[in-house]
Amino acid sequence: MIDEEGRGGDLTKNTTDIGRKLSEHLYPGMEDALNARYGHLLPGMAEGVVDFAYGRQYARPGLGLRDRYLGTIAALTALGGQTMPQLKVNIAGGRKAGLSQEEIAEVIWQMALYGGFPAAINALNAALEVFGEEDS
Repeated sequence: MIDEEGRGGDLTKNTTDIGRKLSEHLYPGMEDALNARYGHLLPGMAEGVVDFAYGRQYARPGLGLRDRYLGTIAALTALGGQTMPQLKVNIAGGRKAGLSQEEIAEVIWQMALYGGFPAAINALNAALEVFGEEDS
């Protein structure tokens, strides 16, 4: 069950089920899309992502979902351009979790100190793309 702060609560429950509920809330159809794209190469990969990333990480108690997205966006920004597709997905997820455009821009810009100006500027461009898709 997803609580009012976007956490999954009791992790003694089936983490795959918890992950499915959370991932479907944030990214409807994601598990099916992953399975369609990668299932023939890596059977079970989609379920593993749902279970681990969403059922065991994002749903953990102790830190709200929006704060987890701030950390994720910061990390992907600092890692640089090779993470651009994941950064865009997580910026969109952060918006669904309640982050404002300003909060996202600020956490990205903070990473200029740690990942460098090019990484931060590239991430800001990714954010602008995501924000533009919201407006259309």
